[in-house]
Amino acid sequence: MILAQWRARRANRTLIDQLHGKIVAAARRPALYAELGVPDTYDGRFEMVALHAGLVMREIGIGDVAVPKRLKRMAEAFYGRNKAYDEGLDAPETDRLAAAVARNVYGQGDVALAPMAPILARHVRASADALDQTPLETFAAGEVEFPEPGDALATIEARNG
Repeated sequence: MILAQWRARRANRTLIDQLHGKIVAAARRPALYAELGVPDTYDGRFEMVALHAGLVMREIGIGDVAVPKRLKRMAEAFYGRNKAYDEGLDAPETDRLAAAVARNVYGQGDVALAPMAPILARHVRASADALDQTPLETFAAGEVEFPEPGDALATIEARNG
């Protein structure tokens, strides 16, 4: 009985570690910073991890969890941002999502001041769509995949000729 509980905890830890690794790897992709202009700062990296983690949590339905007091502010920022991203993803147009990205990632209240925000918003929408297509078994195995951020930029460049 005790060994079964230990094995279950160990399996959960392995799954969490795998998902964490995938999320962080997606958030650290150089194209986000070099091509899409996400600030390569502590705050910029936090924004990317929060965004990618929120997309995964949205797909597997993880809700609010108990958070120690010292992490409360960070958790509030995380959940606030993900609420804005969820609302943007639920809207049929990309303007709302681009506005949330401009405000949170680029620190701009106006999308016009963050010209890469609509492109990053397209990447976020493509990531959400890819995760929507991912079977639950894949999540359970910790094998989530995010599209390359450069794909959103290439789509824009191809349209502009």
